[in-house]
Amino acid sequence: MSQSPDIMSLQIISTVNNSSLIQPGFSLLNFDEQVFFFGQKGWPKRSCPTGVFLLDLKKNEMKLKPAFFSKESCYLPPLRYPATCILEGNEESEKCQYIIHGGKTPNNDLSSKIYVMSIVSKSSKKCTFKCTEKELVGDVPEARYGHTVNVVRSRGKSMTVIFGGRSYVPFGQRTTEKWNSVVDCMPHVFLVDLGFGCCTSYVLPELQDGLSFHVSITRNDTIYILGGHSLENNIRPPNLYRLKIDLPLGSPAVSCTILPGGISVSSAIVTQTSNKEFVIVGGYMADNQKRMVCNTVTVEDSKIEIEEREAPDWTPDIKHCKIWFGSNMGNGAVLLGIPGDNRQLISDANYFYILRCKAECEEEEEQVAQTFSQTSTEDPGDSTPFEDSEEFCFSTEANRFDDDDIDTYNEDDEDDESETGYWINCSAKCDIDINTWVPFYSTELNKPAMILCSNGDGHWVHAQCMDLSEDMLLHLSEANIKYFCNEHVDFAKGLQTPKKVLPLKKQPMKPLRRKTTMRITAPVKKSFLRRLFE
Repeated sequence: MSQSPDIMSLQIISTVNNSSLIQPGFSLLNFDEQVFFFGQKGWPKRSCPTGVFLLDLKKNEMKLKPAFFSKESCYLPPLRYPATCILEGNEESEKCQYIIHGGKTPNNDLSSKIYVMSIVSKSSKKCTFKCTEKELVGDVPEARYGHTVNVVRSRGKSMTVIFGGRSYVPFGQRTTEKWNSVVDCMPHVFLVDLGFGCCTSYVLPELQDGLSFHVSITRNDTIYILGGHSLENNIRPPNLYRLKIDLPLGSPAVSCTILPGGISVSSAIVTQTSNKEFVIVGGYMADNQKRMVCNTVTVEDSKIEIEEREAPDWTPDIKHCKIWFGSNMGNGAVLLGIPGDNRQLISDANYFYILRCKAECEEEEEQVAQTFSQTSTEDPGDSTPFEDSEEFCFSTEANRFDDDDIDTYNEDDEDDESETGYWINCSAKCDIDINTWVPFYSTELNKPAMILCSNGDGHWVHAQCMDLSEDMLLHLSEANIKYFCNEHVDFAKGLQTPKKVLPLKKQPMKPLRRKTTMRITAPVKKSFLRRLFE
């Protein structure tokens, strides 16, 4: 393949606040030339209950600034490895929308819901979004992650297309040892009409094996699917499929063509550099073997060309690390992350880079009705640790607010949950972990139930770690009873003294009128009795 003359540049981000929130599987959403981070690690905190942040870049520093949702919005959980794509609306207020489907919640549950997210107001200090959940009927796609979603347009109409991904083994086939085992979803193509919520699945003979963490690029009524990983066969075949969706007045017509010249890659990131040109970066050639080669993809009507291009000058840290992850920022820029080393104070902190695939001085070109997708990079729990950046079509590079006094999300503003919050190490046998915890009691939602131990100044412990039954937990919460945890219950018993028994109060006896009676045991003269009672 011929080499592309464009030179790619790599820039390290020197300072990242709260980088521990940015983990593999995150998404970047570009709204009106501003890039927002979605899919944080763990459940959102009070400083940013939406879990959506403005990605503010200034002076080689990256900051996360909280975003807000309107009162009309539905709840949007932080989803990792979802499929996302741009949805262009007809009205001016809806010109920038995103479709978000599937993904993993912090409890490792898979979502089957589909959301439409739009920005309703924006100022220098505050961005407000509206999120709407779409009700689906018909052949509803099962809950999944590592898939793609695209929007095609044909004959003046549009349709959402969902393909690929992984899901959990059906409940009837689960065992204790392999409860969270995942399998490839069936290679069905789902057409979703967001206006009516109708879903229709199509089985195509050209698509035989399930795929996940692939790349998809859309132009008008055509979707190109590249690469991907087959979990069942543990291979990354050099796939290149062309899906064509025709939307006449009647039923849609869906066809698939196998094309030559594909590439073997999973978990790659794709960014758009011009009207018809895209760049594929990163990914994996095999398990734990990164793909350091980059490609330029040129898409025209019913035609696609893939060329190898010169890769950037990768740093030694990137070359030697086993995993990497990232997402598309738009306008030919990609945010890349690699795990930090053990010398860092924060064990889960990462290093971040911005990869620019085109010169910054190039004029921005108008983006046509085409998008691209590459499912959130693969889950570290699966065969490959890299996580794809889902489907994005961004028009410009990440912008930033001009004011320095905008509130920046800072975990220091929160109650220190590592010491006083829900995710503390409450005892020597505590095994509550924010990343793996699932509700144990019926009263729990997204945080573990806790109870106060009355020893000393008091400290909080997890009810589950204390082996409390739900009935006992409810009883202790309703009754005014002091509770001592398992580590202090014996100590508390030693401090207890017998209850002081109050002496019984003796009621004073009331004086009684004594009636004099006489028992006459023998016959007495009447004269004697008369004298006695006179």
